[in-house]
Amino acid sequence: MNDRLKESIKMLPELPGCYIYYNSDNEIIYVGKAKILKRRVKSYFNRKHHDSVKVNVLVSQIDHLEYIITNSEVEALILESHLIKKHKPKYNILLKDDKKYPYFLITDEDFPRILIVRKRNMNKLKGKYYGPYTNIGAMHSTLDFLKKIFPLRQCKQPRFKSRPCLYHSIGKCLAPCQGLVSSDEYKAVVHQAELFLSGKQSELISRLKEQMQKYAESEQFEKAARLRDSFMDLQKTLEKQKVVYENTKLNEDVISLMHEDGILVIVIMMIREGRLIDKKDFTYEVEASDKIEFFETFFKEYYSTLSLGFPDRIVSDTLEELGNKSLYEQWLKIISDKNVKISYGKSAQGKELQKLADKNAQVILNNAKLSQMSKINEDFNNIGSYLKEKLHLNNFPYRMECYDISHIQGTNTVASMVTFINGLSKKSEYKKFKIKSTEGKPDDFLSMKEVLTRRLSHLGDKGWDKPDLIIIDGGKGQLSSVMQIVKELGIEGIDFVSLAKRQEEVFLPNKSRSILLPRESSALFLIQRIRDEAHRFAITYHRKLRAKSSLKTE
Repeated sequence: MNDRLKESIKMLPELPGCYIYYNSDNEIIYVGKAKILKRRVKSYFNRKHHDSVKVNVLVSQIDHLEYIITNSEVEALILESHLIKKHKPKYNILLKDDKKYPYFLITDEDFPRILIVRKRNMNKLKGKYYGPYTNIGAMHSTLDFLKKIFPLRQCKQPRFKSRPCLYHSIGKCLAPCQGLVSSDEYKAVVHQAELFLSGKQSELISRLKEQMQKYAESEQFEKAARLRDSFMDLQKTLEKQKVVYENTKLNEDVISLMHEDGILVIVIMMIREGRLIDKKDFTYEVEASDKIEFFETFFKEYYSTLSLGFPDRIVSDTLEELGNKSLYEQWLKIISDKNVKISYGKSAQGKELQKLADKNAQVILNNAKLSQMSKINEDFNNIGSYLKEKLHLNNFPYRMECYDISHIQGTNTVASMVTFINGLSKKSEYKKFKIKSTEGKPDDFLSMKEVLTRRLSHLGDKGWDKPDLIIIDGGKGQLSSVMQIVKELGIEGIDFVSLAKRQEEVFLPNKSRSILLPRESSALFLIQRIRDEAHRFAITYHRKLRAKSSLKTE
């Protein structure tokens, strides 16, 4: 830490605000918020090593800092979002998503139209935006339905001077361009469309009934019949929507977050007046260490771009990991102009809703993993050749195995062996081992020696095919220990590498320097996937044994 930075930290006030880190090239590399600036900034420099590799690298690059004092922590939160969007600092989590999620727009014109637009304020179009939506196909189906039951103007300019166009003839436009509907009647239909898009179905049904009754009483039977048809179509649509809770005005967003194998899935289930009216899902590639920070960024960006249709409550067990519930409730009140409560889903009702959202998220995560793995399978010849060249392997890595040890202070020590063939997991060839040599005295080296001795003694036996590559979870030290075991056993013809979790470095036998595979490469994703699968399999077996032993009495 240089003298300039030390002096700046000393001068920091004990007030809320934002801190801005610069590197030696005077580039903004990180923006953060704090309830107490002095305490938060000091926390970066009070430790030699942080748990996150990214934070360690960030701290090493901080040359000087600036800060902006705010009146409150919620103002700091708003300012932080603005500064991140403006400067796009290198070490802040940014939603690098090429997809622009579309919105419904009810235009601000004398006779408004309903449009689908790719982004807000597109072509300087003013009006009320509803969204964003993640399923463009479902949006177009909804738009067709909206045009059918709310026959608003569809043409930007009138097609004909003295007669309405075909849309009026087929009942999809009220033809305001030809004066066939009054301004008040047209506004009433616009308001009905707004109620539908806001999820206020009961109010919409009530309005339609009321208007239908007025038309019937004044003997405007054609208009009453049109409203009756709209009413019937709407009723059929509402019947298809899943009723989550009967006889309730429940307006909630339920959020599920799931992360596995570098894939993060976020699902938002929109419940309005007790009915599940929509589900939005988002998929990203995110490292496990970044998932909570990423979720916080996503949460702020999603709700700050939500123009209308805010729920009364947001339910998510992941929000508990962000902490400071009151801060986010204050922020939501400012951006939505209404009280939006945050719930961690601890009640029976909350748990039921969270379970439903999690079920949806699991399906999307499984599909994303299958898609990722199918890409690897299709391109495995290239990935395998790349690994062989980059890691200086003797064999093409057709069959890869990975091992992991799991225990608590030496008790119930187990090991897992997972097998991937041609880039895909072969679960029928997974093995699990109860470790006998280290029970009660934790020793990962001895445990690994036992499991490799037991596994490699089966070379040539049925169901124990020889691996081309064995991946060890750990760094240079773990790999050196394993190579000592391999030498003692006299094993030849198998390649060995280790993968260190801190920076995802790959170590090779008898080499002091590690190899860093490109972060976005399919090759790195594959060996991470194998390592994580071995870890998952070992922990699952260990928990099973621990639960079994804890049931035994003296």
